[in-house]
Amino acid sequence: MFTGLVETTGVLEGFELGQTAWRLTLRLAGELRGVRALGESIAVDGTCLTLVGLGEAGLLAFEVLEETRRCTHFGSLNAGQRVNLEASLRVGDALGGHFVSGHIDGLGRVRTLKQQGKDTYIFVVPQESSECLVPKGSIAINGVSLTVADVDSDGFGVWLIPHTLATTNLGALEEGDTVNLEYDLLAKYVAKSVACQIPK
Repeated sequence: MFTGLVETTGVLEGFELGQTAWRLTLRLAGELRGVRALGESIAVDGTCLTLVGLGEAGLLAFEVLEETRRCTHFGSLNAGQRVNLEASLRVGDALGGHFVSGHIDGLGRVRTLKQQGKDTYIFVVPQESSECLVPKGSIAINGVSLTVADVDSDGFGVWLIPHTLATTNLGALEEGDTVNLEYDLLAKYVAKSVACQIPK
């Protein structure tokens, strides 16, 4: 479980198919709390991955299943690109964002990107429509906890403050880019509950 508050970023060094799984390697750009041993859960661009390699100078390695590669934008990343990183939530930690499971619901494409003052507005079109999107609700884009500003039949918009642009990889987004999306966990349960109600 995560909060969607990115701690640091990493620079992708490689994403290659190994003997049993894809292997994703990256180098830390800053400090990431809780990375002490193999087996730690870390959100990489919002995707919960298990740490399988810990090298010198902040080199981290993860194994990625084919299903995970298919459901995320990992296959479209190139060496040198930044990814957002967050260590897993621990009992007693402050919850400043929202509950993020690290299980990507789908991909989205940035359709609009515009500046207003120092803030940035982006409009994202999901691959599939979702009933879990509501204005002022929560959404995780590349693992970043954000507030939905507006929703229409095509997708949704969010505002990004300068701090978010500077400390995550969302500041490097361009129109047409693909992003990982995770809808609000509570909204998904409510939507499922409503859909499962038996008519009287």
